[in-house]
Amino acid sequence: MIKSMTGFGRSEFSDGKRNIIVEIKSVNHRYSDITVKMPRRYSFAEDRIKNIVKDIAKRGKIEISIIVENLTEDDTTIKLNTMVARQYYDNLKQLQSAFNLSGEISLQFLSTMPDVLKAVSDVEDEEKIYLAFETPVRDAANKLNSMRAVEGEALSRDIISRGDMIRALVAKVNERSPLVTAAYTEKLRDRIKDVLGSSIEVPTDRILVEAALFADKCSVTEEIVRLDSHIIQLESIITKSNQPDGKKLDFLVQEMNREANTIGSKANDIEITNIVIDIKSEIEKIREQVQNIE
Repeated sequence: MIKSMTGFGRSEFSDGKRNIIVEIKSVNHRYSDITVKMPRRYSFAEDRIKNIVKDIAKRGKIEISIIVENLTEDDTTIKLNTMVARQYYDNLKQLQSAFNLSGEISLQFLSTMPDVLKAVSDVEDEEKIYLAFETPVRDAANKLNSMRAVEGEALSRDIISRGDMIRALVAKVNERSPLVTAAYTEKLRDRIKDVLGSSIEVPTDRILVEAALFADKCSVTEEIVRLDSHIIQLESIITKSNQPDGKKLDFLVQEMNREANTIGSKANDIEITNIVIDIKSEIEKIREQVQNIE
């Protein structure tokens, strides 16, 4: 069954040291485009997180947001840089001597200087951190996938319904098409009578030749067969395929539109033209739906 490219998934997980909140949302996109927003200190896990989601959602613009709330205070250490502090102290002493300034260089003042005291994240086992991320990421991705599947079912029903409507309209074209030639034959016969007069016998064989040429020129049988075949393929993919076939469906819709245009240009009949307008309207609605299929 097909899946939509639009969806959302959220999951939350705690490993006792940190609380991890993962939100994944996806929208339409021609290819697979995955971005991750997470604290920089955990960026080493970004590619593996992308791969988890990519295995579940094959196509779409997907944004992964990861928020990490620390539950303990033992993941940060305050580091003292005595060399930097010494340089501040020595330079301040030189400044004091050069300008004959008074005053003391206090501990409080030195501790506020840049890079003297610095909060540094503790080095942790990257594999353990990744495993903590993996659980909520996979859960959120599965929820995203479920939502995309549900919407995909709705899209399937709508597309199949519109495909059936198009086939019914195509059947009307098929019924009407032979009548167009018959109507043309009668018009040709009447036109000849108007020109030559009713007293002169109309050459039936010549009329039949002209009618045959007209019928061949206006025949839409091949286009009808191809259009019907495209619809059958469309419905087969939607109901049977387990692959991301959005691009294939998009191609089929283009071909359906091409056949409909050809029928409209060849038919030479106002009733068929009106039917083709309805067919193209339904094809366009299918095209809009297909744009959202993975």
